[in-house]
Amino acid sequence: MWIEILVVMSMTLGRLQAQAGTEADGIQFLDEYNTKAGMVYNENVKAAWNYYTNITDENLEAMTASNLESAEFSKDVARNISARFPNWNTFTRADVRRQFKKLVDLGFSAINDTEKLKSISTLEAELTGIYSTGKVCLPEFGKGCLSLEPGLTDLMAESRNYQELAAAWKGWRDASGKKMKSKYTDFVNVMNEAIAFSGYNDTGEYWRSWYETPTFEQDVKNLYEQLRPLYENLHAYVRRKLMNKYGAQYFPDNGHIPAHLFGNMWSQEWVNIYDLVEPYPEATSVDITAKMVEKGYNITHMYRVAEEFFTSIGLDAMPEGFWTKSMLEKPADREVVCHASAWDFYDGEDFRIKQCTAITAEQLRVVHHEIGHVIYYLAYRKLPRIFRKGANPGFHEGMADIVSLSFQTPEHMKAIGLLDEIPTDDKSDLNFLLKMALDKVAFLPFGYLIDQWRWSVFNGATTPATYNHDWWDLRCKYQGISPPVERSEDDFDPGAKYHIPGNTPYIRYFVSYILQFQWHKALCDEIGYVGPLHRCDVYRDSAAGDLLRNMLMLGSSKPWQEAMEVITGSPEMSVLPMVEYFDPLLQWLKEQNKEENIGWSSICPTDIPSPDSPRSASGSSNIHPTALLLAGLILVLGIIFY
Repeated sequence: MWIEILVVMSMTLGRLQAQAGTEADGIQFLDEYNTKAGMVYNENVKAAWNYYTNITDENLEAMTASNLESAEFSKDVARNISARFPNWNTFTRADVRRQFKKLVDLGFSAINDTEKLKSISTLEAELTGIYSTGKVCLPEFGKGCLSLEPGLTDLMAESRNYQELAAAWKGWRDASGKKMKSKYTDFVNVMNEAIAFSGYNDTGEYWRSWYETPTFEQDVKNLYEQLRPLYENLHAYVRRKLMNKYGAQYFPDNGHIPAHLFGNMWSQEWVNIYDLVEPYPEATSVDITAKMVEKGYNITHMYRVAEEFFTSIGLDAMPEGFWTKSMLEKPADREVVCHASAWDFYDGEDFRIKQCTAITAEQLRVVHHEIGHVIYYLAYRKLPRIFRKGANPGFHEGMADIVSLSFQTPEHMKAIGLLDEIPTDDKSDLNFLLKMALDKVAFLPFGYLIDQWRWSVFNGATTPATYNHDWWDLRCKYQGISPPVERSEDDFDPGAKYHIPGNTPYIRYFVSYILQFQWHKALCDEIGYVGPLHRCDVYRDSAAGDLLRNMLMLGSSKPWQEAMEVITGSPEMSVLPMVEYFDPLLQWLKEQNKEENIGWSSICPTDIPSPDSPRSASGSSNIHPTALLLAGLILVLGIIFY
């Protein structure tokens, strides 16, 4: 099959080489390419699907072989472009030039060393295999051996036992990251060697090139800094609540929060501890998970509910094959990669989701997220295959998450029968906003720092000797959290997060959080909504769907700034809609935090309290080092304040 494709492609290109390399020839070339590329990409994605839904050596071997053949196909195309169309950048049609530009940028495929390409594919599969098969045994807490999904994930969400949470947190890092450090080092080295053949200094530079913005690093830093006060106030409020729950003796003196107390294995979102931090427990609330069970939800129904949101605003339904080919729950008979993902098979018909779905409110949100990806695939499926991507990587994640800003409103919960009455009092409104902040605001520094670490690894500033040290430097600095147990360079805590072994760039998620609020405001304005932005639901309004589709259908055929302008009227990313959304909560948090120290030391603590032997409660003052220094200065100077 592969040999036949390459032979046919070579014959076609050979015929074109006998002709003049005109723009008309280039258009014919692209037509031929799209036909063959559809076959190549389809086979490649099938091989990956087979491995990720059935982790076996045989499927790994087949996926690796497919990756090599796909890389060879891409190189053959680029070689023929260089030989036949050396002046493609002078063609008059912008879409033709853009396709050629993307085709000649081979990325990792540019390297001529087949063994190194094979090594990239094999190492990535081995790393994700370690991650996906890791288990933690907790007999001392009456637990058996747990996989990440659903066992450890549920434990982190539900347990309120400090020691049990610490054991699960450490156990997962021992079972995943600690086992893959040497492989990850090899992986980084071979990727950097490969990407150099495409003219990039390192893999991080290549990843950033996808945003087509020379100032991208500074741009995202500026966006983060504008949102930092919102996160700092949320952090201070949550810190006090958690200290009240677990005791100040477990908390470092520098303002940090132990990383295992947020209801999430990576402290990336905090919504699972809402019960510990709820502003007004007496106000109207509802357990959405319990309501789903009461309503008889099953897994298929969860996907139908998500699909119906998008069809209600005029977007596409899932193709019939989606329901028969997707993996929507964890199989009992084999190991799989449970991390939820949406898949485009590049034939314009086959779209699937892989998810080990459970019947919970959080999983219903994830289901909407993954369906959102497929909606994007469907919107641009008629474009040339090289354009079948988001306008930039953050666009796809933003599209997948934008629905959550409507879906989670009380108005929408009432509309789909998961809430009996819509609360209208201020206390219920603040409860809702805080829950959304535990999801959206809590994520911001995490979404920002992952690739700060990885870019540093790729450019050599962070070496294998400092992997873990530099990781925690960033987490302490940006998130204000600390590990619950001592860490060393024998550990490799970055590997405990899927996107590191899975080699998925992460800054896209930070970008997506900015985009989704901008788009949400644009859609709400489009439908004529009047009221607080956090209560807008675009459900069943086709005007919102029309505006969204106009952006989605562009895929990556235009620079992302042009796609952005289609939906928001501006080519720039802006934090203002997110600030507007959470402003009522921020004002309330500032009032609650009047007696709190806002912020934390950017330096990781050296005296991490042990889960089994914490310091005495009176020894934990939660006073920042700068405050202690000032107090000492006052004593030295003999100043007395009355």
